[in-house]
Amino acid sequence: MSPHTTSSPQLLGRADQERTHWIELPAQRSSISVARRSVNARMTAWHVPDEISADAVLLVSELATNAVCHTSSARILCGLGLVAEDCLRVEVHDHARPGGGLPPREAGPDDEGGRGLFLVQQIAHAWGVDQSRLTGGNAVWATLITPV
Repeated sequence: MSPHTTSSPQLLGRADQERTHWIELPAQRSSISVARRSVNARMTAWHVPDEISADAVLLVSELATNAVCHTSSARILCGLGLVAEDCLRVEVHDHARPGGGLPPREAGPDDEGGRGLFLVQQIAHAWGVDQSRLTGGNAVWATLITPV
């Protein structure tokens, strides 16, 4: 399952604190719920509609889970940004060697996991993987179109 995007949009920066939100967490399973709560709180503060907020929370959950479970990173960096009037971007950065981690796979009908990137592909307007200029590892990102 490869990223589906026509170009690689610019990764989020850390400068505009009113339009971006970052949280750095240990690469532990318990951090995934912290990331979800943080994204949900920011969505509420930004008055993002509930459906888009729920999608953003799910995206960060899936991307953070992949970073925690499939890389050797000690920490992950989760970012969220209003990159345009109608576009929300979610990013999860790890410290793994770029391109590292497990190759995507298709989950079997009885598998309990293995559907994360499939969910990302179904929910996101676009998604992809770039080298993180913040961590030197991978930056997996996804965008959502928000109602204007």
